Amino acid sequence: MDAHRQAYKEEAYELLAELETSLLELEEAPDDFDLINRVFRAMHTIKGSGAMFGFDDIAAFTHEVETVFDLVRNGGMAVTTELVNLTLSSRDLIKGLLDASDGGEPVAATDLAEVVARLKRLVPAPKIGSPLPAGPAAEPAAVADAGKVVPVTYRLRFVPVPEVTVNGTNPLLLLGELRELGKCRIVAQMANVLLLDALNPECCYIFWDVILTTDRGIDAIKDVFIFIEDDCELKIDVIDDGGALDTDADYKKLGIILTERGDLSLAEMDEILSRQKRFGELLVENNVVPPEKVESALVEQQHVKEVRKERQAQENASSIRVPADKLDLLVNLVGELVTVQARLSQTAAGKADPVLVTIAEEVERLTNELRDTALNIRMLPIGTTFSKFKRLVRDLSAELGKDIELTTAGAETELDKTVIEKLNDPLVHLIRNSLDHGIEAPEARLAAGKPRQGTVHLAAVHSGDSVLITITDDGAGLDKEAIRAKGIERGIIPANAELSDKEIFGLIFAPGFSTAKTVTSVSGRGVGMDVVKKAIEALRGTIDLASERGKGTVITIKLPLTLAIIESLLVKIGVDSFVIPLSIVEECVELTRDDLKNAHGRNLANVRDQIVPYVPLRERFRIAGETPEIEQIVITRVHDSRIGFVVDHVVGEHQTVIKSLGKMYKDVNGLSGATILGDGSVALILDIPRLVRDVELEQLTN
Repeated sequence: MDAHRQAYKEEAYELLAELETSLLELEEAPDDFDLINRVFRAMHTIKGSGAMFGFDDIAAFTHEVETVFDLVRNGGMAVTTELVNLTLSSRDLIKGLLDASDGGEPVAATDLAEVVARLKRLVPAPKIGSPLPAGPAAEPAAVADAGKVVPVTYRLRFVPVPEVTVNGTNPLLLLGELRELGKCRIVAQMANVLLLDALNPECCYIFWDVILTTDRGIDAIKDVFIFIEDDCELKIDVIDDGGALDTDADYKKLGIILTERGDLSLAEMDEILSRQKRFGELLVENNVVPPEKVESALVEQQHVKEVRKERQAQENASSIRVPADKLDLLVNLVGELVTVQARLSQTAAGKADPVLVTIAEEVERLTNELRDTALNIRMLPIGTTFSKFKRLVRDLSAELGKDIELTTAGAETELDKTVIEKLNDPLVHLIRNSLDHGIEAPEARLAAGKPRQGTVHLAAVHSGDSVLITITDDGAGLDKEAIRAKGIERGIIPANAELSDKEIFGLIFAPGFSTAKTVTSVSGRGVGMDVVKKAIEALRGTIDLASERGKGTVITIKLPLTLAIIESLLVKIGVDSFVIPLSIVEECVELTRDDLKNAHGRNLANVRDQIVPYVPLRERFRIAGETPEIEQIVITRVHDSRIGFVVDHVVGEHQTVIKSLGKMYKDVNGLSGATILGDGSVALILDIPRLVRDVELEQLTN
């Protein structure tokens, strides 16, 4: 059951995401009947499955919201902004109830009651002459209130105890009350009637089967029997739910109905059916069709059945739901396999055994295919994150009194599941800043000759082994002078510093930096952009910013496709191995003793008449030992600057399976992880952006 409850929660979270998206689309197109049906179906499924798996609070609350949307579905009321607002609030409360079932913060009953009360106030009053509702106890599932009535058909079996008439109760009066509830068919059952010599004439041995179609709800039916509920067996089943889920005009076969009622077992039904002569046998017996033609028709029937069954099986198997932790385990195992394969290839290369080399090559090919397949399984379209921001922009626009539209592109662009999950918070920060500081108020936009409505455009596109995500707004743009003045005031830059536009804009990523004159509930405290930059760099990504005063700002985030296995450059310093992500490496050049002498103690290299600063890693990591006569500079590109890193030797390209360093090394700067090489030794993965930042800070301090 726990597995079923877990499956329900996963499905419910997906349905809530769909519900939110559908509601936001519905707000733009309130007459779209397909969208109204999507909203209704999402809530109907959440409610129905919730009741089935014990989420009674969710089922009860969703039922109230669903009832109102049933009115909308049946033309009883229109979609308004207030209805969408309340339904979005309801969606948040349902999510809160789901979270609470996992130990999250409980949802206050008053919040639920308030939303339900506000929803009910939206329901239009009944028209004069409309039938009055059955009463407060009526089950709302069968009633669409003042809108279109949705009758439901019930099957009842009413079995009173024989002494019921002795006690003064007349079952026929109860059946008469049932007839008043709606269209009703009653069949008396005599199976329990005794023979005359054993029969007590004061007792009732009859029971009744009733088929009742009513719009009064199941509670109204139970009320009929409320005074004899201890003196009877009453079974009530819904056999038609008002047409919401009808797919076929036909109803069940007789045998199925009897089996459901418990009047016939499956074994008895099969035994009776086996006595029937088949249609083909009757045709042959009556000389209507020769046996071979019947045989031919049966072959066709069997063949098509098999084909359809096979196709159905394939369609059913086209997608399966797998817990994320199982995928993580699979990728970890593939990572281990890649490490072992590297060791096998290295061993085979040293043995000069053609058979072993062939096997190693075959294992390498299969491992690469397995690695690519396993990593692709974890890839998800980034659109799942984009859709969340539509709600964010909608709500924040209203809060800020601005008119802002969010447009998206490239929602189908795929990224690793882990990257997408960790990307959410940085994007929320950036979009909130664009809305609060970037886009102007409608009056200011009109005065500046811009459209009243501002636009924030969120886009994703593949670029080699990375994904570029851009956030573009057509707002006021950044004020360079104000940023520069604030940087000088805070002592981040000297007063006479000559900085490019890019360097000035980069100041906003400093901790606590803010030029906002007022602090709002949305932003302005200078907390966020430095956190955003750290979060992006933790994903081994980069963030760039370009802005033009009066025209807007473009923020570009570059992210690797996956965090599990990367292509890298393996280098050595002494006996130690290090790994540099290949995506940021531009080239490798030699550094001779003469070059060092000509630099006069400065860490600058002349590469084809271009000065490139470099960081001597041996010195940086305090690794003892003699440097070789000719060292190597690995030149990387970080934030549009070329920075070199001096190592003893460049070994070559390497497929790196990333391992975390563990809590003990969490404060070690300049390292982002480790990997195991083919010979079993460990290589440390360099955090190049962090190393560059640390060196820049040290230079400023000195």
